[in-house]
Amino acid sequence: MQPYVTLTIDGATVRASRAKSVLDVAIEYGICIPHLCHLPQMSDLAACRLCIVEHVRNGRSEVTTSCTLRVQDDMVIRTNTEKIRKLRRNIAELLVAEAPNSRAIQDIAVRCGVKQVRYPFRNKNCVLCGRCVRVCTEMWSARAIGFVGRGKDRHVDFPFGVRPDFCKQCGSCVQLCPMTITPCDGPMNPGEERLCGKCEAQLLVTERMPDSCVWCQLGSGFSCARYAS
Repeated sequence: MQPYVTLTIDGATVRASRAKSVLDVAIEYGICIPHLCHLPQMSDLAACRLCIVEHVRNGRSEVTTSCTLRVQDDMVIRTNTEKIRKLRRNIAELLVAEAPNSRAIQDIAVRCGVKQVRYPFRNKNCVLCGRCVRVCTEMWSARAIGFVGRGKDRHVDFPFGVRPDFCKQCGSCVQLCPMTITPCDGPMNPGEERLCGKCEAQLLVTERMPDSCVWCQLGSGFSCARYAS
């Protein structure tokens, strides 16, 4: 089996290692696919769903997350179609309604073209992206935190709600959490939640290069994979 494959992303023919995901390959070639839960060199949960793309096969397209989609020979991927932009915009709108007190999420919402939030603000302190759980489990092999419960009761916690002795207290879980970066004007009080939109001016360049990563500084302090790799 050949270690490399050739595929097409947004009309560009690219060569990539067979083991990589479509998201990693797109980032490597400077093709911008918004994402939140992805971490370089770690497993992917497809929790945020922001990295959705169209995978075209036999003339039919399937919407799927690019972080969990492994590259294959002759694969055709579309990352920036009107269908994908509309779906991604709705996902980003739901995320910012869920957690408006995260600058990372506010900036991603702007990056995805969210102009208004039609859903009730909930002001939660976790969006279940799983970044903290994966760094604890996969980088530090500690397993000091994990997902607890199901459905609306699902959350991240210590075993039995108590910090275990084997927690390394490294702080990685906090550093990688999108909720640790507050909006530019500080935390929003209950009842005052809103779409910030202060970074909207930075999107002018992306309107001219909609399918390219322009290192736009959105989410500064909560680096995209391109900065973190």
